[in-house]
Amino acid sequence: MITPVTKSSSSSPSGAQGGGLFRTADGKNLFVTFALVTSLFLLWGFCNGMIDILNKHFQDSLHINKEQSGLVQSANYLAYFLMAIPAGLLARKFGYKGGILIGLMLIAGGAFWFIPAVKIGAYWAFLLGLFVIATGMTCLETIANPYTTVLGAPESGATRINIAQTINGGGWILGPIVGGHFVFAGGEGANANAGLSTPYLGIGVFVAILLVIFAVSKVPDLHAEDESQSSAGQKNLLKPSGGQLAGIAVALAVVCGLLYFFIAPILGLIWVLLNMPPALFEPTKYGLLVAAYVAAFILVSKNWDMFRRKHFTLGIGTQFLYVAAQTGIFSFCVNYILENDPGVTKLQASTWLGAIGFGLFMFGRLCGSFIISQFKPHFVLAAYAAINVLLTAVCMGGGMLGMYAMFGTFFFMSVMFPTIFALGIRGLGDYTKLGSSLIVMSIVGGAIAAPFMGKIADTHSMRVGFVVPLVCFVLIALYGVVWQKLEDKDRAA
Repeated sequence: MITPVTKSSSSSPSGAQGGGLFRTADGKNLFVTFALVTSLFLLWGFCNGMIDILNKHFQDSLHINKEQSGLVQSANYLAYFLMAIPAGLLARKFGYKGGILIGLMLIAGGAFWFIPAVKIGAYWAFLLGLFVIATGMTCLETIANPYTTVLGAPESGATRINIAQTINGGGWILGPIVGGHFVFAGGEGANANAGLSTPYLGIGVFVAILLVIFAVSKVPDLHAEDESQSSAGQKNLLKPSGGQLAGIAVALAVVCGLLYFFIAPILGLIWVLLNMPPALFEPTKYGLLVAAYVAAFILVSKNWDMFRRKHFTLGIGTQFLYVAAQTGIFSFCVNYILENDPGVTKLQASTWLGAIGFGLFMFGRLCGSFIISQFKPHFVLAAYAAINVLLTAVCMGGGMLGMYAMFGTFFFMSVMFPTIFALGIRGLGDYTKLGSSLIVMSIVGGAIAAPFMGKIADTHSMRVGFVVPLVCFVLIALYGVVWQKLEDKDRAA
């Protein structure tokens, strides 16, 4: 277990105190473990990069509109929403290594499913494969992201997670380039989806190799420090007061109401797609809403010491907004390019997405890892988000300038996910795995943004749809501005 330190990450740049970036306070060097874990970042980066070319592919091969194609992202990110807490529980029961092995097995199963899915040729079969893969990626992200923050000095956690996410950016680059080569090279009609089996077969084989490597490797089960002044005994006894319970009830009602507003239309699309009885839709929808509300109330009230830390709870919301913005831009990048430059082919657009868009994304993480090691992470987050507010506003103007601005957003989005993650779980101690699960759960923002942006694009134009990420970036910038004040209060509580 890492020896606690009292200095906050905000009090100094994320330097490598204690003998190095990957060295713990007791002198252990965990670079090899870190390198092994970063291979997982490469894997889910590639899988996510593949997803971002499937929207346009299914629009053409299955003759669906942009809103319906947004279910590709919905299947992916709803899996994060549903699997995040179970993944955290698996990590607590089986440790980091056990959780990683379970995640890899799920990804392999989903990848190999694409072979029969191509033969079935139905949209639901492809969505099922993506959903299973995403449940596996949820396990990996829930475990690997916080794990990188404890593989060395706590104050350099944001730097380590940004380095790992840089490798993740390499996967994002390869995904649309390699995937586009096979997917858009498929035939017409019944053979239009034939190109999907090869890249997913390759993913399955690669994951099977990783399974063997992790099974025989030593992955220590480290723990994060708790910077709260509450003792372990006090945390176990800490319960919300009557007034706080009322506040929790109202706050969760608002959150569930907002989620319902966005998720209900997505559930409706899935219901029609699966040819479910229309009469059962309304009771099912409201039953799920009530069940989600009750489960959330129990979770918050039983873990009040964690949820009362505002830098964490607002971090969940901020990550929700970031993934919504990122997914919207990534998902409809190809559509935006084709709308603003009709002379570009689909294959060229997917190549631009990988080479230019994700190239800038990875370069941004390389630069960001250095910048965050020199400056306070929350300041960097606020500045990058503010710049993206301006860039997305330019995107709404369209044309070649809009395309340049859209690619510019990739660079400035690059450090946001790992930085928000590191800021959100800072100082949670024994709550880190559960807290990480909830921040990963907030990735459901990606399930909401894609169909919502697609709806706007179908009604108006793709460029108008960029109002969604613009609003998200405004709120992300505000979190970066107020984080220091929130974290100071939480640490003193």
